[in-house]
This record gives sequence, C-alpha cells and structure tokens, in this order.
Amino acid sequence: MEAVAKLRNCPMSPRKMRLVVDLIRGKKVNHALHILKFTKKEASGWLEKLLLSAINNWEQKHGEGQAEEANLIVKTAFVDGGTVIKRFQPAPHGRAHRIRKRRNHVTIVVGTDQKTSANNL
Repeated sequence: MEAVAKLRNCPMSPRKMRLVVDLIRGKKVNHALHILKFTKKEASGWLEKLLLSAINNWEQKHGEGQAEEANLIVKTAFVDGGTVIKRFQPAPHGRAHRIRKRRNHVTIVVGTDQKTSANNL
C-alpha cells in the first residue's frame, strides 16, 4: 500500500535538496507538509508539491478521500544526482574557470503506517 512520486531534473544541487529531504523522512504526511510550509529553503517549495503529488497518487490507488484516515507516512525519500551542465567563465590572464550547474532527481514514497493499520484490523 504505497504510492510513489518522482521529480526529475530539478535545477538545484543534490546537497541543498538533501538538507530538506532529511527533515521529512519518516514523518507523518500532515506533519511533513507543515515542516515544508515553514521551511525557508527553496527546496521546500519543490518538495511540498512533490509530496502532495505522492498523496494524490495514493488516493488514486485506494479511493478518494481516504488519505486522512489512513495515517500516511513518508516511508522513503531520497535524492540522487542528475545531469550536470558545464559552462566556462572567463578568468584573469586568459584562463577559464569551469562552472558546474548541478541537477537532482527526488523520489518520495508514501504509505500507511504498519503499526496503526495492524491495530485497526
């Protein structure tokens, strides 16, 4: 009983994105949304939309409106490095410095908490 949402080629370095992903991993979905709403990092905006998409994917699988009673948690959340765009910037004495514009891929898996769903049966 899981649902997955993926964000591909987000124009931000994986290191910056991981700082925010670490805040929501393993948390309940409502709590994770509140954390993302009040975090001042740019990555929180991307992750909030992605988490809402994962919740919607779960509702599409299991029926509309059941996400509130299901005690959904963020089971897995990880960030992988994406493509790197390489550019050159002029430097003194006829040299050039390399600029690496990094991108990332984010995957979020939401599912029901096994402890609370076992007690409800």
